[in-house]
Amino acid sequence: MAKSQMTFNKKEREKKRQQTRQDKEQKKEDRKAQSKGTSLEDMMAYVDDNGNITSTPPDPTKKRVIKQENIQIGIAKQLPADPALAIRTGTVTFFNESKGYGFIKDHQTQESLFVHVTGLAHQVKEKDKVTFEVGSGPKGPTAVHVKLAEGGK
Repeated sequence: MAKSQMTFNKKEREKKRQQTRQDKEQKKEDRKAQSKGTSLEDMMAYVDDNGNITSTPPDPTKKRVIKQENIQIGIAKQLPADPALAIRTGTVTFFNESKGYGFIKDHQTQESLFVHVTGLAHQVKEKDKVTFEVGSGPKGPTAVHVKLAEGGK
């Protein structure tokens, strides 16, 4: 008489696989049975005037009409800046001609701004009075369109 080809370990693994399959089927049937009891109306939630979530729908007589033009998404539109205010005055505190950069101290804000030789309209040196505009550089605000001020020294 021939012995069975399946070992004890194989039989146990097969039983375990069958058991997990049955458990999965049972869970699937349970989910189907539970979901049939709930309707769409039971799952709906509403937000009242105070922002609280409720199960009662809002009163249609208290409905407010909002015009589409009044809805603001993002940042409010800003008026264009006055070009006269964009031009500032300052003093060159440091400038290295060989490396092509320096710093300007703004008279209005007293902050030191970086200036590169590409942002210069005229040659400048230390302690020159200049007019400039503030632009943005890779590491923060920079002075651009730098010109000598009238009576610039």
